[in-house]
Amino acid sequence: MSPPATRGKNKRNKQGDKDITSEILRKIHATGQVNDGDVNQLYMIWKPVCQGCRVNTKDNPNCFCGLIPPPGGSRKSGLWQKMPDILQAIGPDPVIDLRDTDETPAGLTNLGATCYANSVLQCLYMNASFRQIVFSAEPDLLNEQPVLNQLARLFARLHSSKMAVIDPAPFIMTLELDNAVQQDGHEFLTLLLSLLERCLNHSKISKVKKVVQDLFRGSVSQVTTCSNCGRDSEASSKTEDFYELELNVKGLKSLDESLDQYLSVEQLHGENQYNCELCKCTVDATHRIRLRTLPDVLNFQLKRYEFLPKTTTRKKITSAFGFPGELDMGLRLSEPSQLEWIYDLSAVLIHKGTAVNSGHYIAHIKDENTGQWWAFDDEHVSNLGHRPFGEGSSSCTSKVVHNNNTVLPSPADTSRSHVDVVLPESLESKVGSHKESFSSVDAYRLMYNLKRTRKNDDKRNHIANDIQLEGHKGLHNGFPHPPHLFEDLKDVNAAYLSVCEEYKLKKEREVHHIAERRQEVRSILSEAPVRSLEEPFYWVSTAWLRQWADNVIPGVIDNKSIQCSHGEVPVSKVQCMKRLSVKAWEILFSKYDGGPALSNSNYCMTCLIDGAQSVVSADSYRDQRILMRDLANDVIAKKCSDGAYFVSKTWLQQWVRRKNIDAPSEADAGPSVSVRCRHGQLKPEQTGAKRLLVPEKLWLFLYKDAVAVKPDDPLGCTTFPSDSEMCPECSDELSEVACFEDSLREIKLRHRQNHEKLFTGKVIALSLNCTYYLMPSSWLTKWRNYTSGSGKNTSSSVEPEVLDPVVDALKCEQVSFQLPKSFPVAKIMKRDLFVVLLMLSPLSFQHSRLLERPPDLMNKRGMLIQKSSSTDALTIITENDWNSFCEEWGGNKEKGIMAMIESSDVAESNLGGCREDVSRCEDHPSSQDEASNDPEIRQPVIRTTPEICEDCIGERKSHELVKKLNYFNEDISVSLVRGKEAPRSILEASAATSETDRRASKRSRKTSYGTSVNLKVSGSTSLYRLKMMIWELLGLTEEILQVVKENQILHKGSMIIDQESATLADLSIFPGDKLWVQDSEMHEHRDIADEIADQKANAQDPEKGFRGTLLTTTTKSPAV
Repeated sequence: MSPPATRGKNKRNKQGDKDITSEILRKIHATGQVNDGDVNQLYMIWKPVCQGCRVNTKDNPNCFCGLIPPPGGSRKSGLWQKMPDILQAIGPDPVIDLRDTDETPAGLTNLGATCYANSVLQCLYMNASFRQIVFSAEPDLLNEQPVLNQLARLFARLHSSKMAVIDPAPFIMTLELDNAVQQDGHEFLTLLLSLLERCLNHSKISKVKKVVQDLFRGSVSQVTTCSNCGRDSEASSKTEDFYELELNVKGLKSLDESLDQYLSVEQLHGENQYNCELCKCTVDATHRIRLRTLPDVLNFQLKRYEFLPKTTTRKKITSAFGFPGELDMGLRLSEPSQLEWIYDLSAVLIHKGTAVNSGHYIAHIKDENTGQWWAFDDEHVSNLGHRPFGEGSSSCTSKVVHNNNTVLPSPADTSRSHVDVVLPESLESKVGSHKESFSSVDAYRLMYNLKRTRKNDDKRNHIANDIQLEGHKGLHNGFPHPPHLFEDLKDVNAAYLSVCEEYKLKKEREVHHIAERRQEVRSILSEAPVRSLEEPFYWVSTAWLRQWADNVIPGVIDNKSIQCSHGEVPVSKVQCMKRLSVKAWEILFSKYDGGPALSNSNYCMTCLIDGAQSVVSADSYRDQRILMRDLANDVIAKKCSDGAYFVSKTWLQQWVRRKNIDAPSEADAGPSVSVRCRHGQLKPEQTGAKRLLVPEKLWLFLYKDAVAVKPDDPLGCTTFPSDSEMCPECSDELSEVACFEDSLREIKLRHRQNHEKLFTGKVIALSLNCTYYLMPSSWLTKWRNYTSGSGKNTSSSVEPEVLDPVVDALKCEQVSFQLPKSFPVAKIMKRDLFVVLLMLSPLSFQHSRLLERPPDLMNKRGMLIQKSSSTDALTIITENDWNSFCEEWGGNKEKGIMAMIESSDVAESNLGGCREDVSRCEDHPSSQDEASNDPEIRQPVIRTTPEICEDCIGERKSHELVKKLNYFNEDISVSLVRGKEAPRSILEASAATSETDRRASKRSRKTSYGTSVNLKVSGSTSLYRLKMMIWELLGLTEEILQVVKENQILHKGSMIIDQESATLADLSIFPGDKLWVQDSEMHEHRDIADEIADQKANAQDPEKGFRGTLLTTTTKSPAV
């Protein structure tokens, strides 16, 4: 069922209202009286109250629909926005930043690229032992060490702040870090611990002084054993401190395998042989690392990045790597220990992304007191439950593995310094025990805390002995709050809670005010309609009523826009106002004031009388214009013979086609403008100024309208009676132009007759031993275009250049010096050469040799002709043509380029065997052509005067080739072809050369054979970079997202393009070329965005790292 045609109905209603209004105004003009019925009709008071309209109706002053949205609706701005959008005006809600509970850790603000620092700081803070020692540092020490002071204050805010997100800017600024540069989290932690170790070394409290060493420091020894005598080197007894163990990931599946490799035996032989002190010679030896002591917090740095020598770049290893939730390191120590060296996984530092110089750092950390895991992603902190990757995690990057098998050493594995091929009893007891392990492709650092047991606490001076084993239920219980750190924080928390409370009250007030305003608008609009014609009412501006209904805080009543100059309500404003009940008006006026008050008695009688007069005048003008239009149609149809005045024919035709109007308009001006010349007289008709003679009655009507529209333009409607003479000056000029064009036509005709074959492009038959001349083909093309112009284009066509400069441009310039007759040439020394050159006089330039090669010749049906004159730079013409051209276009006959066609044997005898100045042409007959058997014309050659300059031609071509190779930011097209073979159409397009100046879109587009894109490249662009660009652009389309760089087989025509280090210029790839690529589908998919980011980063300057920051200096920074 089709919807009702309301638009046409509304148009009919409007037309009907307009007709009724005109009738009433005519009656008022005739009688001079206005009654109540007339007022009701003119001001549309009679229309019923609207209900249910979609929009507010202008033609009904009783319609109040559409001023507010329907129940449950909203608008994009103003009073009727959705409440959350309105509340944005009072600012952000500080309660959003309120920490959920005291047990919920706080996040850290990312200041740009500081995610690496945030993740490390969260790992240090969540370590209860380290956090307590930082809180225990003396106030004097904090005042002396700004870095330590800011770290302690940051930890205090993380510990007790009411805010869910803490700003680390003071600490970052103290370290003088660039927050816009991404850095390596491993390097940051290493340098930060070293800096903190130096800062804490000034403490007077022993446990504070050595907290970094006690918590994070272990020791190893580098053991080298002689294979001859079995003795360890003297250096083997020395120990080296470590704060983390750097383990390989590539080719390894788990932490156990990495530790095995780290502690494995390395064979030293060949060039790596060891110089034994006992044997006193270079012998084979073994080298291994032995773990001497282990720290409370054991850090494993996973070496996720590898260096690629071929591209001198680094690449991230994204293979899955397994690690246990509980790690027993007792069996890996070099000496047996009575302590239990069992570690619990406490933190996993994660680097997301496959690019080395980009990506994002997050940390998954375990709360030591509750056993809950938390994910720290800058400002966002989320609970993961009791597993590092969430309860029941099944993501592709991390998984929980339950197994009943531990990793056992291989009998052939001697990697552990204390492990024999016999399985230790302690390890045997572990076999079959339940063990939980995890796996991740992004784990970058693993942190393990030594498990707290009574046995360890009794036998070892544990740094965390001050922390009770029992009774800690959460992150914030059990720690004393140092006053120097937490007093200021109390005030900050109090101020923050006060701001939250103020916002809450402000929000409640705003919500209450909005509700009151909405209720007010609904209430007044319900009282607004006037139910009867006799009931008094007030007029109100529709514009003000809209802003009152839409705005939260409306302004005073403004009815000035609906008043006439007499201070009353004119009928012309009926579409801009509404009819308001007395009750609704009194409510609005009492609250918003303003005005003026315009009641039902304030209609303007003066405006009504003037309007009635205008309607009658318009009726008269419209009737008269209809009559004049009929008369004008007769003039155009040449049915009127009493023409007395000239008007423009075009103007009159347009005037007739215009709609009938009530008064003159701008288009009625200038009926004779186009037939008036610049001298103010009548133009000659030969200039194209077509005109018509109109009767005097029509002219007077047109003249009156034109003057009424533009009374200040005296020349806008110049009168030209039928006996007006044409302008004599314009007529003389027209005669001169006509004579000149006639003369020019005769000259061009004579030129065409003199060179009939050249003009028509007919083939010129050539003969041996006859003299011909060579002309530039471009000049001949201009000459043809010029001589072919006729009619109106005779004088407008462009003349070709004079011949002498054109012919001179075909010759190179050779420098010639003239020496004085008495100059002692024999006595010139090499060192005097420069002086001699300065003495040469005069210095002259002479046109010497030809810069273009003659065209090729061919034998066609026994006739010798030029092979392809349309594409050759030069064209062969006859001697008669040359002589005529010289006479016609100012050429010197002696400067012409002569050409003599000779057989090859004659040419060789004339040149003495030298052929470098001769352009040769062999026969290329087509299949239907028959070559002549005459030996004299079998191989014709062209001998030119002057001779060809091979040096200049070679140099010019070299410059052209260099210019072609050194292109920059030009377009080439690359198409993806699916299948084993490319279609013939793309092979032909790829082998051909495209236009280089054609504008090409970079957007990928669909073709019949696949997807095609245009790329901006340069001659110096490498093939490797081109493949990355193809990957970047073609990878944006879903169907070829997996066409990685290694899978691309690039073609130009049928030729495969490889050698990734070569440039496009080396591979003869030029602007406009069309390449096509296939997918070999051999290599795995990788992250394109990270690969591209890696390439861009490698193109930049080398990384500065932390040079220039406080992490690499020993001086203190000022306190922040």
